[in-house]
Amino acid sequence: MPIRVLLADDHTVVRQGLRMFLDLDPELEVVGEAANGVEAVQLARELKPDVVLMDLLMPVLDGVAASGAIRSELPGTQILALTSVLEDAKVVSAVRAGAIGYLLKNTESDELVRAIKGAATGQAQLSLQAASLLMRGVRAPAGPEALSERETEVLRLLARGQSNKEIARELHVNESTVKSEVRSILAKLGVQRRTQAALHAAKIGLVPSEAPDGAR
Repeated sequence: MPIRVLLADDHTVVRQGLRMFLDLDPELEVVGEAANGVEAVQLARELKPDVVLMDLLMPVLDGVAASGAIRSELPGTQILALTSVLEDAKVVSAVRAGAIGYLLKNTESDELVRAIKGAATGQAQLSLQAASLLMRGVRAPAGPEALSERETEVLRLLARGQSNKEIARELHVNESTVKSEVRSILAKLGVQRRTQAALHAAKIGLVPSEAPDGAR
């Protein structure tokens, strides 16, 4: 089944351009377009897309608030922020609202396609500039519980952008075991999202902070 994508941007020409090149990939299907945050929430509720490409600066309801509403109602839908704005507050707010990725609108089309496909499988997708800002803007959890050796290895692989299925294959365990480990890691670190856990891994040196895999 193709990955179902909802486009949310208040500029018609941007939506048309995105649809035009995304429709060229048989693994992607644009299922709807929203011109503001309220429409994005309504269409997400109706269409239940796999990924929402979300502009952050939109009328009526901005992309950050819309992202939070969608993630709250539809935890299976991933939000990929696609915006021209690059500043600490916006990056941090988007991730805290539940966005799994943050890309700039000057991202190359093939990179964006890869990011959508990665986001659909739960992989964090951050531009290098956004990752740098987020590293400065989000503090590591204070005094997290110690992770077990297995949890540390799962966190390292998660931070490299690997999905649960890929981690299970590499560690030779069941995918359900990995899901359980990930839940434990998030609880111990005091975070809610894989993206935040990946940032913690970069902070403590499990992966290079400059260019972790999956954080494009």
